[in-house]
Amino acid sequence: MYREINDVNTSIKFMKNTKKGFYCNYIKRPMDFILSLMAIIFLSPIFFIVAILVRFKLGSPVLFRQERPGLNEKIFTMYKFRTMTDEKDENGELLPDTTRLTKFGRILRETSIDELPELFNILKGDMSIIGPRPLAVQYLPYYTEKERLRHSVRPGLSGIAQINGRNSIDWDEKFDYDLQYIKSVSFINDIKIILKTILKVFKRLDIGERGVDSPVDFDKCRQLDIDKRV
Repeated sequence: MYREINDVNTSIKFMKNTKKGFYCNYIKRPMDFILSLMAIIFLSPIFFIVAILVRFKLGSPVLFRQERPGLNEKIFTMYKFRTMTDEKDENGELLPDTTRLTKFGRILRETSIDELPELFNILKGDMSIIGPRPLAVQYLPYYTEKERLRHSVRPGLSGIAQINGRNSIDWDEKFDYDLQYIKSVSFINDIKIILKTILKVFKRLDIGERGVDSPVDFDKCRQLDIDKRV
């Protein structure tokens, strides 16, 4: 109970020290819309080619859809190119992710091409170009009050955590980076993150296979902490 009260007090203090300026209120969303539309038009040949390759190499549907919490924890459907097959065992159960992830799917992930359909989420207003990454819906019950503040802005295609370790850092570090971003949302910071993200993608830095090199799922990690305290 004390921890919960302390988390609430910390959140209140954090929000008092966090002021959304002119950029966040009036510029960020229009900029997201314009840049995502331009990117979709410019990258349309890549969308077309990748969609065909995914269809023939991995099957249908081409897009992977999953619900994620967005601004103010409103649930939206996030789009990605699929990277795994639907291979099942003799009991009809899906095989482990590492088995279903093909060489082609791994290339899509390593180059972040699988993330390109999220540009449509940005265009729709579900996401922003820069912000905390949208995580799984099942994580929601496990956040502290302070950690929930990551949903006080639109989730992003990239963010501070993605340019500082991506899948190789632990959950506490990720959330610290998320809160750091929320406290310092600005045009300059967003441009810096965009440029650093592009650099990392081209140099293929901090690449880790999601689900393999990343930390244990947050809900399982937090449940382990709860069980230890009990």
